[in-house]
Amino acid sequence: MRLPKHIGIIPDGNRRWAVNQGMGKADGYEHGISPGMSLFYMCKELGIEEMSFYGFTVDNTKRPSQQRQAFTKACVEAVETLAKEDASLLVLGNTRSAMFPQELLPYTERHNFGKGGMRINFLVNYSWEWDFGLKEGHIGPMLKSREVSRIDLVIRWGGRRRLSGFLPVQSVYSDFYVVDDYWPDFKRQHVTDALAWYSRQDVTLGG
Repeated sequence: MRLPKHIGIIPDGNRRWAVNQGMGKADGYEHGISPGMSLFYMCKELGIEEMSFYGFTVDNTKRPSQQRQAFTKACVEAVETLAKEDASLLVLGNTRSAMFPQELLPYTERHNFGKGGMRINFLVNYSWEWDFGLKEGHIGPMLKSREVSRIDLVIRWGGRRRLSGFLPVQSVYSDFYVVDDYWPDFKRQHVTDALAWYSRQDVTLGG
């Protein structure tokens, strides 16, 4: 089976999952950490070279403060957990904003943890406008995510059929696979199905 070198992950549906469980919307985020680690271990076993996770966006910070605090805490815990593994970790996002968690500042330059290995890019307080350096309608001279490679496959949980500003340059030729189940209901079969689907695609990159 032909495997992608780089997989992008959009872990959506935490709030809808929580409501279905009789919880408050903010309670869903903490249930997204365990699925993320399960996915990391699975992709590591498969030999995937690089993964990019969508943590939260600049637009997400407009949500009620209780939700914002919950998803920020979940992202900090996820990054700190990944830092205990063998991985090459980078956190990408607007660090000049008060919404960027100070705990993650040490991770904003790529660092090898343990023995190094899979490249992990974790998007925190990210927006494509920030990435492009947009200011007053002008594009900045350098892409901030420039060391992130082209994404072969994007997998989005939660049933939505949109990229939501996820690394637009790297995903310009990505195949896009949607899982209807919510992210906290992650199953290995979701990824197995996505990879089987990807291996059947005719990847020409426009050629």
